[in-house]
Amino acid sequence: MSAHFSRLSKSLARQGVHVDYTHGVYRLSRADASASVLLPATLPLEQKAVKQLLDFAAVRSADGAHAVCKACATPDFHPGSVVPVGTVVATASDFVIPASIGTDINCGMRLITTGLTLAAFRQIEPQLQAYLTRTLLQNGRDVPLHTQSYRALFDDGPLAFIDSLHAGGLWSQVDAQRLADELGACIGLDSFQAGSRCAPDALVGAREVIRDPCLGTPGGGNHFVEFQCVDAVLDRHAAYAAGLRADDVVLMIHSGSRDLGFYVGQRWMDRARAAWPAGLKHPDSGLYGLAGALAQEYLTAMGTAARYAWANRLVLAELVRQALAAVAGVTASRLVVDVPHNVVLQEHGWNVHRKGATPAHDGDLALIPGSMGDASYLALGLGQSDWLWSCSHGAGRRMRRQDVRRMRQPESDGSWRCVTLREERRIEEAPQAYKPIGPVIDAQEQAGLIRPVARLRPLLTFKA
Repeated sequence: MSAHFSRLSKSLARQGVHVDYTHGVYRLSRADASASVLLPATLPLEQKAVKQLLDFAAVRSADGAHAVCKACATPDFHPGSVVPVGTVVATASDFVIPASIGTDINCGMRLITTGLTLAAFRQIEPQLQAYLTRTLLQNGRDVPLHTQSYRALFDDGPLAFIDSLHAGGLWSQVDAQRLADELGACIGLDSFQAGSRCAPDALVGAREVIRDPCLGTPGGGNHFVEFQCVDAVLDRHAAYAAGLRADDVVLMIHSGSRDLGFYVGQRWMDRARAAWPAGLKHPDSGLYGLAGALAQEYLTAMGTAARYAWANRLVLAELVRQALAAVAGVTASRLVVDVPHNVVLQEHGWNVHRKGATPAHDGDLALIPGSMGDASYLALGLGQSDWLWSCSHGAGRRMRRQDVRRMRQPESDGSWRCVTLREERRIEEAPQAYKPIGPVIDAQEQAGLIRPVARLRPLLTFKA
């Protein structure tokens, strides 16, 4: 037993938490809850994250009839604002916890091929960087949408949204059939319930054409648009099926539901609190569950924001495809996978809440980024039920943004390049703010959560 683990155990014991560590797994328990955390001994277990996880695992409905069934966390486990990142919790199919998802609903990843090799990318990189700086960071995009397209997205689904697109702006160059064909590579998308009644009037009101200021934007924080190179093929057959070869350049997009997610998430966190019976002591954690009809209404509202997040990633990908065509005449691009990591999905009779965790069902592809100075991985899920069919959504932060800001401005060693109009993004998201990706991947491979398919090296990152 290390000195760190001994001190940690004693400190947590004073808070009524028992800790056991065996074969890379922390088993945590206190009087009202228990949970497991998959974490290599080389990576720190943070007390704040432990408390948040057990608080999450202890959530019950006001009448005590509903409770969390199982709680666990993946190796990117670290504290969040209310719920720790890297957490997976299962509840009954008629019980949800809106604060577990928060406002960044269906924050997720999209990976597309570009049709370029590394050598070809280097030849056009300056022109491509200039083009995308205008498009992604300087509001140089033109993405008009009719109100009926938003209604189609929310009321009828992604295919109806694609069918409703009219020529003009970005859409005049989009291959709608390709978008339709790529729907099958979007994990969980077909399970979201939605409705335009849950969306703000700004998107579904009476106006005919809308130029949404959020659509086609990555957002702040750890969101990004990044060109990467296939650095190593680790599973030849799976990589071939995904259309990847060594030295291929790919694009990874990390973004969410932007203002619509905030609109839905905040309203439903407030509603969950308001639904708590008057006179009954409120939970100290500030986490409230919803049961029955209210739970179903939340899932519909959440699904509305989730569909928007998918459309946002789609638009970002199409903007890059447009840039590739304009700069280099390259049009041979395909979607590898689009994965969510901040949603509730109904699986195996449960509502599986994933806060910064990715579905990893048997045979499904998953994306696990490191940082803009470390590798990312494409992996195959192995359907490990002990970890609720999930894997990590990244390496996970090891330093708070406030702490990183106090450091000396990070200097790139030449292995990473970040284009941003806000210098604080480069500082807050510096590679040293994140855990090393290697141990995170190794732990999940050894525990049977995933099988790595390809390692991707960052080339050029855009941050808003």
